[in-house]
Amino acid sequence: MGLLDGITVLDLSTVGPAARASRWLADYGAHVVKVGAPAGLQIEPPFYAYSAHRGMARVGIDLKSDEGMSEFMSLVDSADVVIESFRPGVVDRLGIAYDDLRARTPSIVYCSTSGYGQDGLRSQWAGHDLNYLAIGGFLDVSGRGPDMRPPIPGATVADSAGGGMHAVIAILAALVRRASTGEGAYLDVSAADGVLALMALAVDEYLAVGTMPAPGHGMLTGRYACYGVYGCSDAQWLTVAAIEPRFWANLCNAVGLEKWVEHQTDDEVQGAIRADLEKVFRTRPRDEWVAELGPADTCVAPVLAVPEVVNDPQYAARGAFVDAEHPDHGTFRQVGYVLAGSGS
Repeated sequence: MGLLDGITVLDLSTVGPAARASRWLADYGAHVVKVGAPAGLQIEPPFYAYSAHRGMARVGIDLKSDEGMSEFMSLVDSADVVIESFRPGVVDRLGIAYDDLRARTPSIVYCSTSGYGQDGLRSQWAGHDLNYLAIGGFLDVSGRGPDMRPPIPGATVADSAGGGMHAVIAILAALVRRASTGEGAYLDVSAADGVLALMALAVDEYLAVGTMPAPGHGMLTGRYACYGVYGCSDAQWLTVAAIEPRFWANLCNAVGLEKWVEHQTDDEVQGAIRADLEKVFRTRPRDEWVAELGPADTCVAPVLAVPEVVNDPQYAARGAFVDAEHPDHGTFRQVGYVLAGSGS
């Protein structure tokens, strides 16, 4: 039995933050019904996307027809949560806005996900993950190449954490309140707002003391050699995140750089420390360093490519991947129930 067993979710989305939210709610045991095809042009994800909608039901409904509207409202009568990701204003024109559904089902939790929120200057802007990361300051404080161009991240952070997890947290909070009051809720989830929340450490520092966040300005953005990425002799990479002095001391002692133990945050010698670490790590392959330093309280871990990730023994021990069956594509592996306490 999943933690959300007995909770029914109607998901009107196809991609983006809302689809990620329903994916995780299903992993926690909710009964998720994917309702489509929504009005307007929609992107159909590949068969394997969002874990191939594992454990979800699918219903085709034309929300512009009287018959389709009647069918949808019948689903609402027995639902706990509705998630939608139309552009702000569309659900009002369709007649499926929160007030329309609450009139039938007062306990409904209604989650609108969008890029910039249901109101404000950008509410009608089209956008995707990279735009939301840009607006929230994430790109500007990320490390850059020689041309100083802000990077394109290797994961959809805004859609996943800024929007999808943001939506899940809000929905769960609303369900907790509903359990004691019986009241539903309307939730306005903005991926850009979620990115701002993820950026709170840097933004709050600027607001409080005026420090201008930038790549390399602080401990967590590369100012010090104890927190960085280093190349090894086999052209692979490892990460060092020895923030605490004792971890830094362990690392320096393990690689023969004891002279730098007392200079972890001395700005004037960071270049020399970094150069010494680069030189040392280039003497051996990545996996040799990781085997030695990983268990030694040094905060060292390898930079793994996706093929290495899916064969990593740690993830295997945690049961992170499962097999799936598709009627046209056969058996394939996918990310399983990896969130804490999820699944059955």
